[in-house]
Amino acid sequence: MAIEIERKFLVSGDAWKAQAHAVIEMAQGYLNPVDAIKAGGQKASVRVRLEGESARLNIKSCEPGHTRQEFEYPLPVADARQLLALCVGGMVHKRRHLVQVGLHLWEVDEFLGDNAGLVVAEVELDAADEVFVKPDWAAAEVTDQPRYYNLALADYPYCRWSSSERG
Repeated sequence: MAIEIERKFLVSGDAWKAQAHAVIEMAQGYLNPVDAIKAGGQKASVRVRLEGESARLNIKSCEPGHTRQEFEYPLPVADARQLLALCVGGMVHKRRHLVQVGLHLWEVDEFLGDNAGLVVAEVELDAADEVFVKPDWAAAEVTDQPRYYNLALADYPYCRWSSSERG
């Protein structure tokens, strides 16, 4: 079983841009609605993602916090495009910037479209208590706030958030 241990932070400023060594364009959608997960009818999100010239199917358990089961499989790009047409909710478009900080690779997601203006950084860890260097541009931690999960952003995009939700 694959386990993902991830911490998620809002990003402050744009100092991270000078440190990015790669950028990947991404478009993703979900085959199951967020309401089914909220109601307890489903226990995992099913995502289709185009990333650059490749595509993936991802199944991730929906649990609050930093640790989840995650399964990911390569898909032919043509199949991914057809599956994206079957997705519910909105599409999530973003640019993922890869930034090496200390021993860890940070993924800084600059959201586009309906989620434009939101920038979130993630770092994947090997253990929940693993020590990592938190860069100055990584601001408030939002790991435990489901509204920042991509599944939630597909259903309720950042452009619809009130100023208090953006808090």
